[in-house]
Amino acid sequence: MSAQHDPLVSRFPAGGVSAVQSPCPYPAGEALALEHISHDFDTVTAAEDINLNVEPEELVCLLGPSGCGKTTLLRFAAGLERPQHGRVRIGEQLMSDSQSSTWTPPEQRQVGLVFQDAVLFPHLSVLENVCFGLPKLSAKEREQRARALLAQLGLAPFAESFPHVLSGGQQQRVALARALAPSPRIMLLDEPFSGLDARLRDRIRDDTLHLLKRNGTATLLVTHDPEEALFMADRIAVMRNGRIIQQGRPTEIYCHPIDPFVVRFFGDVNELQGVVANGRVETPVGPVEAQHLPEGSQAQVLIRPEALRVEQRSGPRDHTGSHVLMSRLLGGASFIHLCVHQGNDEFHMHAHIPGVYLPERDDPIDVHLDASQAFVFPL
Repeated sequence: MSAQHDPLVSRFPAGGVSAVQSPCPYPAGEALALEHISHDFDTVTAAEDINLNVEPEELVCLLGPSGCGKTTLLRFAAGLERPQHGRVRIGEQLMSDSQSSTWTPPEQRQVGLVFQDAVLFPHLSVLENVCFGLPKLSAKEREQRARALLAQLGLAPFAESFPHVLSGGQQQRVALARALAPSPRIMLLDEPFSGLDARLRDRIRDDTLHLLKRNGTATLLVTHDPEEALFMADRIAVMRNGRIIQQGRPTEIYCHPIDPFVVRFFGDVNELQGVVANGRVETPVGPVEAQHLPEGSQAQVLIRPEALRVEQRSGPRDHTGSHVLMSRLLGGASFIHLCVHQGNDEFHMHAHIPGVYLPERDDPIDVHLDASQAFVFPL
C-alpha cells in the first residue's frame, strides 16, 4: 500500500513518524515458538501438546471460545506463568524449558503486552505513560519516540493529558503505543478490543493493524471473535479444550475447515444429515460431494447461510413448496428464514443474501446451493 493511500498516513501528520518505521532490528527466524506445551489446572486441560510459532512481521491469531486455553498460552509466552511441559523460545533464545532449570522472567523477555483493560498509570500523562518503558534512552530520544507513536495513532493532541480524560478507545491506543515503544521482539495482545463498542472497535483494530504492519512487529493476538481473526490475522490457530484444532491462513481456515467445530465457530450454519451414495449426499437444496467418506456411511452436512441463493417464483402461497418464513435486513445484507421442501419433508433453513432483498412471508421460492460453502463430515 502506498503512503498516499494508507489510511493512517492520510489521517495523521507525517512529522516524527519516521522514528518508528525502521526495519525490525532482530534476526530472521521465528520470533516466538511454543514447543510441545502441555499444562493442566487440576482436572482442566489448558494446553495439550501445543506447537505454535510466530514468524517475524507475522500476526498470528489464537481463536477460540472462553476457557479453551488461548490466554494461558499467551501467558506462557510472556513469562507470566510457567508451563508444566514444553519449551518457549523468543528469537533464538530459550526462555523456559520444563526439562531443565531454564527460566527467563517477563521483564527480560523483550515482549510487549496489551490486555483487555488498558491499565495505564493514572498519575502520569499520556506522554509519560508511553515513555515509561524506555529507561535506556535519553530524555530527548524517549520523547521523540513516544510522540512519533502517538502521532501515528492520532493521539498527538493528548500527549500532555491524563488517562482519565480519554475515552476507552484512546486509552487502549495509549497502551498499544506504550507496549510498542521499546521495540519488543513480539507483541502479545489479549483481547485488546473486546471492551469497546462495535464501531469504535472496528476503527481501533484497523489502526492497530496498520501500525503493527508498518513497524514489522511480530504479534500473537488472542480473541474469541472470528470476524476479528479474519480481519487481523496472517495465520489463525483455532483452539478447543486446550488443543489446536486447525491452523492456517484465514482463507484456508474459512474455506477448507477440517472439523465441524471450525465451521460452526465462524457463524450460523444449516445442519442436515444424510447417507453417502455414489460419492455424495443429497440435501433439500441439492447434492454435496462426499468422496472422502465411505459409501453408505452416515454424514452431517453443514451449509453456511451465504451458500444459499434464493429466487422468487410465481405460484400460489399454499405451502406445498419451498417458501419464505421471514425476512430481516441486517445493514449490508438480508437474512431470510426459509421453509425448504424435499418430498414430504420440510426443513427450516437460513439464507444470507448481500444487499437489500426482503421477500414477503409465504412467497414461493427456489433455493440454489453454492456447494463450495457446504461441508460434509462423518456423523
